[in-house]
Order: sequence, then C-alpha cells, then structure tokens
Amino acid sequence: MRYAIYYTPGPDTALARFGAAWFARSAACLAAPRRYGFHGTLKAPFRLAAGVSETELLCAAASFATERPAISGPPLRVSALAGFLALTPSEPFEELDRLAAACVAAFDRFRAPAPDAELARRRRAGLNSRQEALLRRWGYPYVMDAFRFHMTLTGRLDEAAMARERALAEARFDDAAAPFVIDSVTVTMEPAEGASFRTVRRFGFGAPAGRRHSSSRA
Repeated sequence: MRYAIYYTPGPDTALARFGAAWFARSAACLAAPRRYGFHGTLKAPFRLAAGVSETELLCAAASFATERPAISGPPLRVSALAGFLALTPSEPFEELDRLAAACVAAFDRFRAPAPDAELARRRRAGLNSRQEALLRRWGYPYVMDAFRFHMTLTGRLDEAAMARERALAEARFDDAAAPFVIDSVTVTMEPAEGASFRTVRRFGFGAPAGRRHSSSRA
C-alpha cells in the first residue's frame, strides 16, 4: 500500500471536466496514466513509515492545507516531455515550486525508506549527480530544484502518435486553459501494487475545519 500527495482539480472546474473526458477514451496510451488518475504530483508515492497511520497522515495534510492560501499562476499548456504528453505551466510558477518543496519536506516523516528495487528502477532512468543525491535524501529524484510540475496525459508515444494525441489534446484543452489555481492538496492511496490510485481526501487551502473538501474512495 502506498500513499501520495497530489494536486487534483476541483470537481466542478473546466480542468476536471477536461481530465474526465480525456481519460474516458479507450486509447491504449492512456492505460498507465489512468492508473494514477488526473493529477500533478506534489509528493511522489511512498509507503508509510513504521509506527505511523493513515489517520496521522490525513491530520498532517489537513494542517498543511489550513495554513496555506490558494495560489494562482499562468495557464497550463499541452507539452511533450520525454516522449509523453502532459499539461505544464506555460510560464515559470515559483509559488507552485515552493509548494511542492514544502510538501516533500513536510510529509517526509511519514515515508518509509524506498526499497532497493525501487531505487534501482529509478536509477535505470539515468540520473545525474544532483538527482542521485535527491533520490537518497527524499526517495525520489525529481524534487526541490529538479521538480517540474506536470499533469500526465499519455504514456510513451512514437512520433506519429505524439502528433495525433497532441493535436487532439490541444483542441480539447482550449476551454480549460484559464489561469491555473492551486487551492487544495489531495491524499491518494494505492491499495495494492499495480492497483489504481484512489482518492482518500481532498483538503482545501485555508478552509476552516468544517469546510474541507473530501470524497469517498472510488
């Protein structure tokens, strides 16, 4: 069982509607990202450390969210990243980078050390010395100054599929390309290895205790 801290769009937003329509398609290139859900990673999936519980993680997420205001940045755009498509900020969004760094640090006490097999799998991607140091410290190589926010849309694509899927994504994304607002963090959970991630709870920023957003697992 693993947990992660994600950004997920509010259910009544244009961005959420875009994501739902995009992943409702049956294209094979959607299978891998669909398992993780439509999201932007703030703290990558981790196993709980010994002696801590899901309840404690949720309490920490609630406190983390309550202390923060919503942040607004540049619109998202469809981008090609290392052979797959994703939505990324169209301009630098330093507040989001700082938020992600804060998530990595704040929730690290809940993370069990990554198994050797997982570390080896990360290293097969070809890490530079800075990414290797981040992997050793935080259990994931693409954090802090190596972080790049993205919301994955596809798995790996060949050249023809990349052109086809990108044109489709750009055409569908027009209505959702508004100023990008981060107003919550979402705790998600992978109940078993290879299973789809499920929403545990979504916490709105700056919300009083009785107004935090939540959703049942599905």
